[in-house]
Amino acid sequence: MNRIVVAIFFLIMTVVACTTESEINPRPRAYPRVHYPERNLVSYSQQDCPFTFSYPDYFALHRDSTYFDKFIDNPCWFNLHADNFNADIHCTYTEFGSYTQFQQLVQDAFRLANEQNKRASYIEDFKIILPNGISGMAFSMEGPSASPFQFFLTDSVQHFFRGSLYFNARPQPDSLQPVTEYIREDLTGMIQSFQWK
Repeated sequence: MNRIVVAIFFLIMTVVACTTESEINPRPRAYPRVHYPERNLVSYSQQDCPFTFSYPDYFALHRDSTYFDKFIDNPCWFNLHADNFNADIHCTYTEFGSYTQFQQLVQDAFRLANEQNKRASYIEDFKIILPNGISGMAFSMEGPSASPFQFFLTDSVQHFFRGSLYFNARPQPDSLQPVTEYIREDLTGMIQSFQWK
């Protein structure tokens, strides 16, 4: 008799539990909390480098001494590292002497930007024309690409400067988007303040 009462009790509890309506609410879309530092501008001006520009002081300057396991003796190759965002802006400068070398540098910049096409869902390029004789291109990538922003600046005669933004993390465009937009504003300011000496 006790077994029948217990079985009926569990049957009634199961029926009651299954008939109550429960609301299913999806989690709201959220991003990880990021602390955005203040933008205090610092001027980059090295004696050995023929250019100057301004960048925010939350970036730390590190001289780049290797390139694919080769030693680089160029003081104008450096990284701007943002510890807050675990991001680097890789900056390179090349001096060229002929139109063929200039064309090769431009082709390399386009090739490196197009390599992001394997993962990027969209690439938009912008022509840069500054009043001080500087021109170039900027490439903005959307989607899970390794580099969300790249650019190059040149005087088309002798100087070629290239920069590319990389995050030292797996590309998650939905969570990196606010940080990418914040750094893109600083890169735009860096490009606008760029000058040849």
